[in-house]
Amino acid sequence: MSAELIVNAKLYETRVALVENSQVVELYVERSSDRGIGGNIYKGMVVRVLPGMQAAFVDIGLEKAAFLYVSDVHRPLVDLEQLFQNSSDSDEDPQTVDPLPETVDSSLKDVLPTSRSYSEERIEERLQEGQELLVQVAKEPIGTKGARITTHVTLPGRNLVLMPMVEHIGVSRRIEDEKERRRLRDLICSIKPPACGFIVRTAAEGAEVEKLKAEMDFLLKLWQTVQRRAENSPVPSVIYQDLDITLRAVRDLFTKEVDRLVIDSPTEYQKVLNFTGTFLPSLHNAVELYDGEEPIFDAYGIEMEVQRALGRKVWLKSGGYIVIETTEALTAIDVNTGRYVGKRNLEETILKTNLEAVKEIACQLRLR
Repeated sequence: MSAELIVNAKLYETRVALVENSQVVELYVERSSDRGIGGNIYKGMVVRVLPGMQAAFVDIGLEKAAFLYVSDVHRPLVDLEQLFQNSSDSDEDPQTVDPLPETVDSSLKDVLPTSRSYSEERIEERLQEGQELLVQVAKEPIGTKGARITTHVTLPGRNLVLMPMVEHIGVSRRIEDEKERRRLRDLICSIKPPACGFIVRTAAEGAEVEKLKAEMDFLLKLWQTVQRRAENSPVPSVIYQDLDITLRAVRDLFTKEVDRLVIDSPTEYQKVLNFTGTFLPSLHNAVELYDGEEPIFDAYGIEMEVQRALGRKVWLKSGGYIVIETTEALTAIDVNTGRYVGKRNLEETILKTNLEAVKEIACQLRLR
C-alpha cells in the first residue's frame, strides 16, 4: 500500500489529506481565524452544579459555558489506585491491564474504573460553585451546546500519551504482537516516575528505550509547564493549546507506512522540517516541498473529494445515492436507489444499492 500526506497551506486555512493508493481516506481542515479547541487545557471556574443532571457548567472563557459530567471529574491518585485493586469489573493489576485504544478519550473510559462506588459518587460531592478547575476540552462545541470537558488531562506525543492524573500503563490495541506489547509495557513501567501513567501509541512499536525516555521526559516537562502556568494564570484562561493542524498531522499521521509528506508552503515546510529534525529524524528526508504550478490538491486529485466530503448528497456508481445529515444529537444517513432501477426485482435492487452504500458510508465516515 502506498500512502502520502498532502498539506495545502493558505493564509486563511490549512488542509491536510491522507491519500492511500491514490484515494483520499482522511481530510482535515483548520481555519486561521477559527482554530479548533479540542485538546486545549483551560483554567476554569464552576458556575453551576446540576445534581439532576449529575454535571456542572464551567466557565473556561468561551462564549458558552463548558459541560462537565461527574464521570469526567478525576479522583486523587490514591483513590484511583484503590479502585483499580477493588473494582469488580477487572481482576487485573493496574500495571498489567490489557491494551487501550489509540484515541485518548475512549482510552480513558477503559482506564477509569466503573465500579458502583465510583459511578454513584454525586457531582455535588465533588464540585461546588466558585471552585477552580484545570480542565481539557474532550469535545468541540456544536450548535447550541458548549464544549464537553474533562479533568482527566492528557498530553499526547508521537509515541506516548501522558496521563498525569492516572497511574496506569496501557498499550495500543493496534500493536498486535504480544511479545512487543509486553516489552513496551515493561519498558515504560521501568522508566516512568510514580504517580502518573502512559498510553503507548502505535507509532512506538519497535522503539528503543532511549527514544521513549526522551519523549517521556519532554511530556513530563510540558506537564510541569502547564502546572506553573495554571498557578499563575487568572480564571478563566487558556493554559495550553494543542499543536496546529500541520504539526498534529505530522505527529499523529506521519508514520513509517506513509511514503512522503508533501507541502505547498515554504513556511510550513520549514516548520515541519524543524519538527521532524527534533522529534522524527528517521522521517526527515520524506518531507518534500511542492513547487508545481497547478494547485496541490488539484494535482493530486483531492479537490473533487473535498467537495464530496462537504456535500450532503453523495452519488454511488450504480446511480443510487446517500444523504448525510448532521444534527446536534446524531448523524443520520439515508440510502436511496436514485437513478438505479435494477434488472430483476425490487429486493435485488435494494440489496445491491445497500451493499454499495455500506462501502461508501464507511469511506465517508472516515473522510468526514
